[in-house]
Amino acid sequence: MDQAQELRNIIKMNKQQVNTIPARVITVTSGKGGVGKSNTAINLAVQLTKIGKRVIILDADFGLANVEVMFGAIPKYNLSDLIYKEKNIKDIITKGPLDIGFISGGSGIEGLTNLSKENISYLIQNMSELDTLADFIIVDTGAGISDAVIDFLIYSAEILLVMTPEPTSLTDSYSLLKTLRRNPKYERGLNNIKVITNKVTSNEEGRKLFDKLNLVVERFLKIKIEYLGMIPTDDSIEKSVMQQVPVSIQYPSSKASAAFKQLVLNLVEEEQQDTRKKGILNFITGYLLKK
Repeated sequence: MDQAQELRNIIKMNKQQVNTIPARVITVTSGKGGVGKSNTAINLAVQLTKIGKRVIILDADFGLANVEVMFGAIPKYNLSDLIYKEKNIKDIITKGPLDIGFISGGSGIEGLTNLSKENISYLIQNMSELDTLADFIIVDTGAGISDAVIDFLIYSAEILLVMTPEPTSLTDSYSLLKTLRRNPKYERGLNNIKVITNKVTSNEEGRKLFDKLNLVVERFLKIKIEYLGMIPTDDSIEKSVMQQVPVSIQYPSSKASAAFKQLVLNLVEEEQQDTRKKGILNFITGYLLKK
């Protein structure tokens, strides 16, 4: 029996043991840095929590520690401690504002595909528990088109692409989608891709920016993307980042906070129908198997 088949057997056993409604796994990404990706992930988590949803953020940007900095909370353990030091999943979940949990990937994300059978089995057993601990799992990827980012996107049922009016953000967003589309493991129709326009002056500007991207994506990539909504330019965001408190908590009456609330309402309105990629087990095991 080859290693891939052994891994499939481990996955099958764990799925049979888990009798729960799988969490919605939403991956937040961007074609370039500096567009507000991590800030978006965090404030979506806050607004989801405010409507009664249980949320855990997986910080998969192992080059930076944006989530913990913005939360003002330093994790004691990260994913590497679970894999190599036999901590359990609850040990590595750090509590942020409103009891939102987050998991620091550390160097554990980078080494996921080079694990022993025992490490993989332990990882899957623990990660499967997340479906019982959360209604939504938000994965904050690194920015850009690295192999690690693209792999996460391929195995994500729901993708939120954050972009700004900067010309480089538009071209880099297109490059990200083109790289995803051309990956041999990409399957058309299995990824629900929605775009969030950030740092815009109005709904109209946000929609026009999306239309520019959608025009070239439809023409050259032949994939479907949808518009989720916009986040306006708002000084409150920068202030909240400096204060290490999400704007949705620090300035709940701000334009930005209202925009994040509307984005969440748009998200929860459309419950995911296709369950083939739903839940953290499908996400993490697809990534491990690279099938």
